[in-house]
Amino acid sequence: MTAGQPRTDSPGSDPTASRTEDEEQLPSLTEQMAEQLGGWRGMVESSVPVVVFVAVNIITELRPAVIASVAVAVLIAVVRLFQRRPVRHAVNGLVGIGIGAMIAWRTGDERDFYLPGILYGIVYGLVLLGSAVIRQPLVGWIWSIIAAGGRSEWRQDPRLVRTFNRLTVLWGVVWLAKVGVQAGLYLADMDTALGIARLLLGYPPYALLLVITIWTVRRVNRTPAVPAPLGG
Repeated sequence: MTAGQPRTDSPGSDPTASRTEDEEQLPSLTEQMAEQLGGWRGMVESSVPVVVFVAVNIITELRPAVIASVAVAVLIAVVRLFQRRPVRHAVNGLVGIGIGAMIAWRTGDERDFYLPGILYGIVYGLVLLGSAVIRQPLVGWIWSIIAAGGRSEWRQDPRLVRTFNRLTVLWGVVWLAKVGVQAGLYLADMDTALGIARLLLGYPPYALLLVITIWTVRRVNRTPAVPAPLGG
């Protein structure tokens, strides 16, 4: 077939198979999401300005914390521009800061900066547990997006479905426990303790959950499946 010539199916060929091959060449939804998120680096860079805000706000007050966090986000954006990478992750960080800072600025109460994060954590924890109940474990889908390039073959492996279900329950329980501590400090009007808790209950538990998740999934993948016994 020459360039520009329309494709004609040969006699006896299956047009359905041709359409299926064409569809398989297109990126799936999760593959597109993986591209948009930018992998681990994108997620970390989206969080750095928030961490800076929390740390500076503990030491000083709201205004310098906003300035410092914006400066860090701009620096991340500049570095990404020099590397010819998208700057959307820096923008995501600014959005996360802006919502909490705007609420705190309007109410005049610095602890209100943490309120959106607390509400988000409650919803996220409940969504995690709910996805496990309906056997669509959110941790499995996040694994597809971040670690598997958008692929979701784990859905065809009952062992991995069970594994991701248990991991999702673990993530949900830990997330709600973290938010419970922060909500208690928020209601007790303990601003400094709340900021410290936000830092201590941010990356450390998250990193531990990631280690457990990666180790568990790789262990299951390395273990050969035991075939079910045949009925006599």
